[in-house]
Amino acid sequence: MNKSELIEAVAERVDLPKTSVGKVLESFMETIAETLADGGEIALIGFGTFAVKDRPERQGRNPATGKPMTISAARVPGFRPGKALKETVNINKIAAHDSENVPELDEVGA
Repeated sequence: MNKSELIEAVAERVDLPKTSVGKVLESFMETIAETLADGGEIALIGFGTFAVKDRPERQGRNPATGKPMTISAARVPGFRPGKALKETVNINKIAAHDSENVPELDEVGA
C-alpha cells in the first residue's frame, strides 16, 4: 500500500474527504520526523514505538572494489512494533492453527 492508497483507505473508514485525511497524515509524518530529529521517541500503545537508534562506526567493504572501508557512525530512525500490532499481523498464522480463538484487535489492547 502506498501513501495515496493509505489516504483513500483511511478516508473511507472515517468518512472524511481525502484532502483532510491527507493533511492529517502529512502532519503525523512531519511530527514523527521532527520528534526523532530532536532525539525524542513516540510511543503509540498497542501499535509501536518510533525511536532513534545510534549505529556505531564499523568496517565494511566497497562492493565495487572489495577494498575495506570505514562506514561512518549514524543515527537511524527505528520502529518497534507493539504487542497488539504483532498479534494482529500474526492472526493468519493463529487462524490456520485454531480458527475459534482468533483475537480481535480490540481484545489485544488496541
